[in-house]
Amino acid sequence: MDQDFLNAFTQPTALNEFLVENVITSGEKRKLIKPTANNNPKLEELKLLLVDWINTTLKQEHIVVKSLEEDLYDGLVLHHLLENLGSLKLDVDKIALTEKKQRHKLSVILEAVAKCLQLEESQLKWSVESILGKDLLSTLHLLVAIAKHFQPSLAIPPNVQVETITIENTSKGLKTANGVEYITGSKENSEEQSMDDAFDELFSRAPDRLDDVKKVFLQFVNQHVGKLGLNVKDMESQFADGVILLLLIGQLEGYFLNLRDFFLTPASTTEMLHNVNLALDLLTDGGLLNFSVNSE
Repeated sequence: MDQDFLNAFTQPTALNEFLVENVITSGEKRKLIKPTANNNPKLEELKLLLVDWINTTLKQEHIVVKSLEEDLYDGLVLHHLLENLGSLKLDVDKIALTEKKQRHKLSVILEAVAKCLQLEESQLKWSVESILGKDLLSTLHLLVAIAKHFQPSLAIPPNVQVETITIENTSKGLKTANGVEYITGSKENSEEQSMDDAFDELFSRAPDRLDDVKKVFLQFVNQHVGKLGLNVKDMESQFADGVILLLLIGQLEGYFLNLRDFFLTPASTTEMLHNVNLALDLLTDGGLLNFSVNSE
């Protein structure tokens, strides 16, 4: 289990509780809000606002919500909320007691939400399984989307961001990655777009600045592999045997690389190619490489 995963939890008991409550099955990938996010005042402000908004909206229904993830997972509150806000008549029972009926109810509700908000499946930041599983990140995304559509005047705090940890159970063990996700606002998207535009501009109009770009990448590489006591001075030569590339991927993507899977000190071209091919496989499996690269 890698250090990023352990660092997501400030106390051993928090880690134990997480492993008991969150079973990540083989091949499953989940993104969660870090437990340390409880110290995020803007997140708490958003949660309190949404709870108050729901309780005010459903006051005449005598429904009181105290916990977003605990009180919304079965679809009952969401059903009443959509009927009150959008006058939607949903063809499902108000109360669903079994998990099978709750899953069906949520499916109908979320399908109605996607239709009202005119969202494609690829745009959804929630699912039946995540809401049913009491996932706070998905629940917040869903409620913010509903509030913005049906009650745009609601004073939702802007640019609320949370630290996340993505956990994937791969054949090589648990793979984790830390990140930051915006629940409100679009600052993240605009920053990513600006970064893409900057690189396109640089390579197409200022090829003479390539050395400057290489220096930036070198600094980036050393920032991460430096944690392992390594120092890269020349990317072309030091990346050739695949070792630095594998260790960099391990640091960035949360892979724990077993020393038996690659050659830490390759002594032949065959061993170097083995390392490079392994690195390319990891990048492809992680969805980071969508074009062919000649390992040689």
